Amino acid sequence: KIIKFRDVLRFVFSETERSALEQFEGGPCAVIAPVQEEQRTALCSTLSEILESACLGKTQNFCLATWARAKATDDNTDITDSHPEPESSQPTDTQQQSSERLSSKPVFVFSKRTLKTVAELKEAILSLHDTWRNKFGVLLFLYSVILTKGIENIKNEIEDTSEPLIDPVYGHGSQSLINLLVTGRAVSNVWDGDRECSGMKLHGIHEQASVGFLTLMESLRYCKVGSFLKSPKFPIWILGSETHLSVFFTKEMSLVAPESPSEQARRVFQTFDPEDNGFIPDTLLEDVMKALDLVSEPEYVNLMKNKLDPEGLGIILLGPFLLEFFPDQDSGIPDSFPVYHYNGLKQSNHNEKVSYVEGTALVLGFEDPMVRTDDTPVKRCLQTKWPYIELLWTTERSPSLN
Repeated sequence: KIIKFRDVLRFVFSETERSALEQFEGGPCAVIAPVQEEQRTALCSTLSEILESACLGKTQNFCLATWARAKATDDNTDITDSHPEPESSQPTDTQQQSSERLSSKPVFVFSKRTLKTVAELKEAILSLHDTWRNKFGVLLFLYSVILTKGIENIKNEIEDTSEPLIDPVYGHGSQSLINLLVTGRAVSNVWDGDRECSGMKLHGIHEQASVGFLTLMESLRYCKVGSFLKSPKFPIWILGSETHLSVFFTKEMSLVAPESPSEQARRVFQTFDPEDNGFIPDTLLEDVMKALDLVSEPEYVNLMKNKLDPEGLGIILLGPFLLEFFPDQDSGIPDSFPVYHYNGLKQSNHNEKVSYVEGTALVLGFEDPMVRTDDTPVKRCLQTKWPYIELLWTTERSPSLN
C-alpha cells in the first residue's frame, strides 16, 4: 500500500497565518512543505510549477488526477467511470459511501485528465482550486505528479524500486518523493551529480533547484547535501528532521546570488571528494584544475602539488587550495538579515496556531563565544550551510523542526 488515506489530506490554510498551509497530523509534509505558498493564485501557480518540473519535455503531456464517478461492486472492486467530473471539488455520494463503508480497504477513484500545454495546465489547476483545498486534495495532486512524470520513469530514477514513495506505516514521504517534488527527478540521493560506488551508478541532483533542501541528517553525518540543493534559486529551504519537514525562508536575495568562483571551486573540489574528507589525492589535482579551467599543464600542476603538499603526504587540502587560487573573495552575504520559519503541524506551534516564527540570522565567518544562541535542531540543520550561523527569534521559544 503506497498511500495512507486520511480525511486530512488536503491543502488547508491557517486561520492565523493566511498564507501558511496547515498540517493536522504526521504524513503529508513531504507534499505540503514543497508547496507552501501564498493563497489561491500563488498556490495554483506553485502546483503548476511542480508539475512542469516533473514533465519530461515539450512532447510530454501533463496529467491531472480528478474525481470520477465511481461504484463499488460486490467484490469490493472500485471502477472508474469514463466520464470525469474535473470541476467537482467533492467526491460523489456513491464514492463517499464506498470509502466509508470499506474503511478497511479504502476506495480512491479518480480519472486522468490530459493537458497538452502549460497554458491549459495553469487554467485547469486554477479551476480546480476548490478540489485541492478539499478532501484528498493532497493525494489528487500527488497522483497528478506521478501520472505526469510516469510510473516507469519514476522507477528508473529510484535506486531501490521496492522502496515506496510514502512509508505505508507512518506515512512519511521518502527522499525520492521530496526530490521529485522539488527538482522533478525522483532520485534517492541529495548530492550533486552522479557517483560510482562498487560498479553502481548512484544518481544525484543535476541542476540548481528553485527551492533548497537542508537536513538534520547531515549534521549527524548520515549524508551530504550538494550545492544544487543548498544554494537554490530562491532563498527558501525545506528543512528535514528525522520525521518531519518544515520551511525556512528569507527575503534576502543576496543569499542566492549567482555562484562565485570560490563557491564553484568548492563545489567542484567536493565532487572529487565524495566522502567529504576535506582533501583529495594529489593525483586528482590535475582533474580538478581542468574542471575549473585553471592552467593544467603537467609542469604547473607538479609545481602546485609541491606548494600545496609541502610535506609530501600525497593529499591536497580544500582550504589551502581555495586560498591559493581564489583568495580574499567576499561572499557578499550580509552579517544579519530577517528570517522566518514555518511548521505546518498545529501541535508544533505556539497555542496550536500555525504561524510564521520571525527572527534574525547572524552569519559570522568564525565562532564567536560572545554571540552564541541556543543549540537547537533548526540551528544545527542550518549550520550545514552556514557553519557559524546564530539565530535570534522574536518568540520565547525557538521554532520546532518536528
